[in-house]
Amino acid sequence: MSEMNPKYAPLFEPLELNNGVTLKNRLVVAPLTIYDAGADGELTDAARRFWNDRFEGFSLFIMPLTNVAPGGIGFESPNAFDSRHLATLKEYADIAHAQGALAVVQLAHSGLHARREMTQGHDVVSPTTAPFAGSRGMTEAEVRGLVDAYVRAAELSLEAGLDGVEIHGANGWLVQQFFSGNTNLRTDDWGGSREKRMALPLAVVDAVDAVRRRHDRPDFILGYRFSPEEPGERGLTMADTFALVDALLEKPLQYLHVSLWDFYKKARRDADTSLTRMQLLHERIGGRLPLIGVGNLYTADDMIRAWDTGWAELLAIGKSVLLNPHLIELIRTGREDEIETTFDWDKADSYRYTQAMLEGTRMGTDFYPRSKQFSPRYRSEDY
Repeated sequence: MSEMNPKYAPLFEPLELNNGVTLKNRLVVAPLTIYDAGADGELTDAARRFWNDRFEGFSLFIMPLTNVAPGGIGFESPNAFDSRHLATLKEYADIAHAQGALAVVQLAHSGLHARREMTQGHDVVSPTTAPFAGSRGMTEAEVRGLVDAYVRAAELSLEAGLDGVEIHGANGWLVQQFFSGNTNLRTDDWGGSREKRMALPLAVVDAVDAVRRRHDRPDFILGYRFSPEEPGERGLTMADTFALVDALLEKPLQYLHVSLWDFYKKARRDADTSLTRMQLLHERIGGRLPLIGVGNLYTADDMIRAWDTGWAELLAIGKSVLLNPHLIELIRTGREDEIETTFDWDKADSYRYTQAMLEGTRMGTDFYPRSKQFSPRYRSEDY
């Protein structure tokens, strides 16, 4: 068996988080959306087939988006709002631990993107009424209830044996909807100024941290994911994100996780537009917390090139994990040339995709790796 090319060795250096937990290397499984779950968010046989033996060798597995409330369900995904969900959460933890990775659950609420047929009779809600989405603006009591929902989800996650929580404040879901001027037009304590629009994200962080303090579990990891910019006149800018990052750095988090389609995407506005978002964010953080970088890192050379920029302490890998169930083994055994970067329909079964993933790949959406046989038909420029 060949040995790893030594140039990739930095990817496998351990990292000790500020709560004493050590990650065995710098590679993280990005939260992958496979659009497959049972009626109550449980793992299906197709999902088990996808996840088992998928990411051996990674240090951290970030679970797919997991719903904190029935009214927040936007697609087929796990749930964490009732004790009946403990078995599924525990199974996800076991799947990760069996592959040698710590498991962090990504907690979220879809807000105005929830699908009414999935919300179990609950209204679709958002920070402000959004007629185009058919959502109703939340009352102040409902906002406080949302924070409580994150508390309940964190309690269940801890009880299930998961190793931490990532608060999903990115990709247009409800926590980001509260921070964004595009979707938060409130005039109370939860909206208006930039500081008030940050109130909900920060309240959720505080509430989840209180869960682990109550259980005396400082080892329980707490991270936060964010999207740095949005389109639109009132959309989030780099200045908004810098303010949020500054506030998050005052919280007892273990990491920050940016959501990007492209690791090298440059800033859109309110910052030096000749520089990448990754560089600007890393400089703003100034080493006070690890930053997880992400964005179309397929090959071992892609990963080490991103690492060598110095803009991230950890790299989240998504699309390459979809195509290469034994990605780390390929790198560690000197077979990095075997890493696949496109989906080949002639060997579709080898990827173990769910039916929804196969359909999305056939449609050519850039949410999934492009295929050899079909060109991308849709590209997102939002983030």
